[in-house]
Amino acid sequence: MTTATLLADERYWQDLAAAQMRRERQVRAELLNGRMAMLGFIALVGTEALLHQGLLSALGICL
Repeated sequence: MTTATLLADERYWQDLAAAQMRRERQVRAELLNGRMAMLGFIALVGTEALLHQGLLSALGICL
């Protein structure tokens, strides 16, 4: 094998590893987004249960 071929192979594997790391970061970010959305929804439902009115009404934004 020539030096150029070895460098091309190394670049290929580096690009492949970088793509895999990006996918893993994206999966973790989406998982965190989903969990935060669920917590926000539960907080909204809890607030409405405690105040006995909708969130917008409690804030005075909507009648």
